[in-house]
Amino acid sequence: MSEDASVTAQPDTRLLDELLDDIYHGQERISQVDIYRRAIAAELPAQLLARIAALPQGEYAVDEAADLLGGTAG
Repeated sequence: MSEDASVTAQPDTRLLDELLDDIYHGQERISQVDIYRRAIAAELPAQLLARIAALPQGEYAVDEAADLLGGTAG
């Protein structure tokens, strides 16, 4: 059963990293609102949407967004 727990913990980071890689392709900075909008369109889990919604308004570079959201993209 511990294997199931690690499997469910992993998709959050993977989904977040995939989203950030996708939306930052060719972009230097993206606003919190745009990140959130794209996360909703990508149907990310509620836990990730809550993390993105909690970001302060403003623009973020990919490494800043990944660091604040707990991802590894950058």
